[in-house]
Amino acid sequence: MRDCTEASADRIIAEEHWAGKGEVSLFLWRKRDGDGAAAGAIRPPVILVHGSSLSALPSFDLTVPSRPDYSFMDWLARRGYDVWTLDHEGYGRSTITESNADIACGVEDLKVATAEISARTGAKSFYLYGMSSGALRAGAFAQAEPDRVKRLVLDAFVWTGEGSPTLAKRRDGLTFFKKNNRRPIDRAFITSIFTRDLPGTTDPAVVEACAEAQLAYADSVPTGTYLDMTSRLPLVDPQRINVPTMIVRGEHDGIATMDDLLAFFRRLPGGDKRFAVLPGLAHCTSLGLKRHLLWTTVANFMSGSDT
Repeated sequence: MRDCTEASADRIIAEEHWAGKGEVSLFLWRKRDGDGAAAGAIRPPVILVHGSSLSALPSFDLTVPSRPDYSFMDWLARRGYDVWTLDHEGYGRSTITESNADIACGVEDLKVATAEISARTGAKSFYLYGMSSGALRAGAFAQAEPDRVKRLVLDAFVWTGEGSPTLAKRRDGLTFFKKNNRRPIDRAFITSIFTRDLPGTTDPAVVEACAEAQLAYADSVPTGTYLDMTSRLPLVDPQRINVPTMIVRGEHDGIATMDDLLAFFRRLPGGDKRFAVLPGLAHCTSLGLKRHLLWTTVANFMSGSDT
């Protein structure tokens, strides 16, 4: 563990941790409010799960020059949450292997990460938020380990993929995904993530900062989640999700249709479930101009177990 305490008025403590999965080292990043930690007022840990093309810190702890308040982790930490994220195998600072790091691999990553977080915090269950293919990882983990998930948020989620314009276009690369375990990314590709649904929902300075942060790691990412999303859906069975669950969708997100998500939502067996459509946001809700709609919606849902 490396303590990287920030010298800020709200005394956010940042810590680097590592978890071992065989020969793979997984990078974990933790943020919490120093005053809350000292007072023992930390809520159950929140784990933020990244998607297919952006690793953990560009997704959830981004620093943007002259644009404050783009860290979802800081925002949650200031509200008393013990916030964690991780780079999945093949991403960011975690070990790059010959694996294509598919959804099943991501579930194994979460098993290892939650064991490490339990050892550090004493918590046995967690709030879990996943975005895009991170939502598939989070949902599949909740399906496999329901006792480890206190509340589940699936953002930019896709169930069957039927009618998805984004996945229809992505299937053009299916042959490549089957033959290659990594795919190239560049600044233009990362920009397209923010503009493909509706340009103008994200500040261009944020897109630039995100691209800069992501490309500092590598110029490629694993293909496994793309292969899963274009040829193996559905991967999550709603009737096996036995934890309080919220489905979140940016108004303009093209990864899944409303019909697909509502069909999944209706099949969730529990009574504690919510469905939210957030206006003015597209696929990358956590970095959009109206990101606070997402942040507040997620925090309100998670706090429901504490009231």
